[in-house]
Amino acid sequence: MEHIISNIILIGPMGAGKTTIGRQIARVLGFEFFDSDREIEERTGVAIPLIFELEGEDGFRRREIDVIADLSKKKNIVLATGGGAVLKSENQQALKSSGTVVYLCAGIDDLLERTAKDKNRPLLQTDDPRKKLQAILTEREPIYRELADIILETNKMTVYMAVKELEELISRQSSV
Repeated sequence: MEHIISNIILIGPMGAGKTTIGRQIARVLGFEFFDSDREIEERTGVAIPLIFELEGEDGFRRREIDVIADLSKKKNIVLATGGGAVLKSENQQALKSSGTVVYLCAGIDDLLERTAKDKNRPLLQTDDPRKKLQAILTEREPIYRELADIILETNKMTVYMAVKELEELISRQSSV
């Protein structure tokens, strides 16, 4: 596949498949894979829930801006961002200018099912995860759509199907 695209940036809500699909599409494209959340954990030496507990969401978002600024300077990478990365204009600009932005979206039932047992999602540690996820989607959905060069619905798709579809969409995008 001819690479006219320098980077693939995956955005979308938690549970949409950014990390799982990102790892696979990076392998297919021969790109290096990065996950901004994992990068934050590596740099701080602590898990994201602890950052949220000690510094709040604002502290976490400041760290996220720094990591995304650094990663956005790289070439030939696939970057899976945290679901809320798009909330900060600094991140929006960095992501948009560094590659093709792919919005992975899924329905609320799929997202809840995929995140149900994951304790590493501080925003969902609430009495009503569905309500919280719905509020998150209501706030972020317009931003995801506005930033996206490509939109891929991952509902009921296997990882293999999603990667194949994404590979095709990227190929079309790079030949435009």
